[in-house]
This record gives sequence, structure tokens and C-alpha cells, in this order.
Amino acid sequence: MQFRMEVATISSTHHLNLVRLVGFCSEGRHRLLVYEFLRNGSLDNFLFTQRESLNWENRFNIALGTARGISYLHEECRDCIIHCDIKPENILLDEVHTAKVSDFGLVKLMNPKDQRYLSLASIRGTRGYLAPEWLANLSITSKCDVYSYGMVLLEIVSGRRNFEVSLETDGKKFSLWAYLEYEKGNVEAIVDKRLEKANSEEVVRAILVSFWCIQEQPLQRPTMGKVVQMLEGVIDIERPPAPKPFAEASSGSTTMTLNSNVINIGISPPRSEQDTAKESSSLLGLK
Repeated sequence: MQFRMEVATISSTHHLNLVRLVGFCSEGRHRLLVYEFLRNGSLDNFLFTQRESLNWENRFNIALGTARGISYLHEECRDCIIHCDIKPENILLDEVHTAKVSDFGLVKLMNPKDQRYLSLASIRGTRGYLAPEWLANLSITSKCDVYSYGMVLLEIVSGRRNFEVSLETDGKKFSLWAYLEYEKGNVEAIVDKRLEKANSEEVVRAILVSFWCIQEQPLQRPTMGKVVQMLEGVIDIERPPAPKPFAEASSGSTTMTLNSNVINIGISPPRSEQDTAKESSSLLGLK
């Protein structure tokens, strides 16, 4: 019964950036969902393989389209639909590289008043994209999808897995190393080297949004609606606070001058305690 209810809800969703559900099977213990076929396959094939790389315009449009699709699920459906498994493998591309969020097999319907806790046995999702609250056995909300999206957004910019560890990253996970590089003002180190041209303003905007999304505390993460606005440039993006592991990693702030295709980086003097205290997410609609 629960499966059929979820199918009914999913089938009622209609958005440019969501894969269309064609049909389903529910016979005995067998469950099957059938989605439309998209010729270009999934995003991971373009980011992490030797396949022809996507240019920046395509990447940014994919990032924005994916955000819009998730925002629709969270904020525009009758019940909040939490995808639970946002990752490049579940972002499909049509013939013109329009992003379509797919694979709702792990989807969870969340009534706004539903604050039940899930056990560790109920964990849904994929390594590298799971929000901390899954492992901490905390209440699961739409902010879990925001965290996963932040990891995907960083991968779209960098062309590397967020959990990748290498000599270049000094033995750290790429997502953690990337924040340290941002702190140093070395934005170019984060960007995929295969990109020949990129709009520097959009690149920095995407990087900042990704760091907001992967904050450890759910309340610090923006809603997907705010994510869309930040990517579109509708609202300003404040400097994201350092994720917990980097709270004392840097005493200086990074200033960036944006030109059409060039990123000029400068490091400002260390901030005072008063300036640090003013750092907040008020423009994100957060408390």
C-alpha cells in the first residue's frame, strides 16, 4: 500500500527537470518503476570518465536545472518529497543536456508535521552523498537532499568525486581539501582542468553555494529554493562558515574580483572577532 501511495504521488509530479514516470509493477514482493529513456545517460559519465567533457555553460545549466527539480519536489508538491539519493548517477541528460532528476526508488514522503526519527537500519542513499544526520540517527528532512546536492555541485565544478583522496589533496577528501583551497584564495585549483573557458562569476557562485549546502548542521543549509536564487544571482551569497573540521584552519578571509573569464584572487588581512561574529546566513533565509 505504501509503495502504491508513493507511486501515485511521484506520478503526479510534472517538471522539466524531473524524469517522467512511465509505469510501475507491484506484484507480490516485486517492485519496479519504469522511467522515460534519456539518450545521453547520466551525469557521472561526463564528469568522471574519458567521455567528452561538458563545457561550463552546460555544467552550470545542469546544476541550476537539478536544483530547480529538487526545489519543486521539496516546496511545490502537496507533500514534501525527499529524494534521499541525489548523486550524479541519478541526474540524467537529454539530447541537449537538460538535467532531469531520476530514480525515486528511495523517495520519502514527508508531511510537514512528520518529525519521526529513523533508525540506522533505515539509512537510504549512497556513500559520499549521505548527510551527517543519517549516521547520527537524527530527524530526516529535506535538508538531507540539500547536503547531497552540495556534494554534486562541487563535483560539477571540479570533475572529481567529492570523497576522492590523492596526493594532490594532501590525503584529505576532495570536498574538505577544496574548502581549504578556497580559504587560501586558490579557486582555480578546485575547477576542472578540462574546462577551457568558464564564467568566473558563475564558478565562484557555484563553489560558495556548494559549501553552504554541505554544512554539518541542517539549519545552516539553505533550502533548495534559496539555492536556486543564489545560483541565479537573485540574492547575494555571504561567505560560508568553515565546516566543523576547519573551524580553526584559517584566520584570514578571501576576497575575489570577478571578471568575464578570469578569477583574480587576493587574501585580505585577518578578520577581527567582531567581524567574525557578524558572519551569518541571514541572506539565505536562515536563522
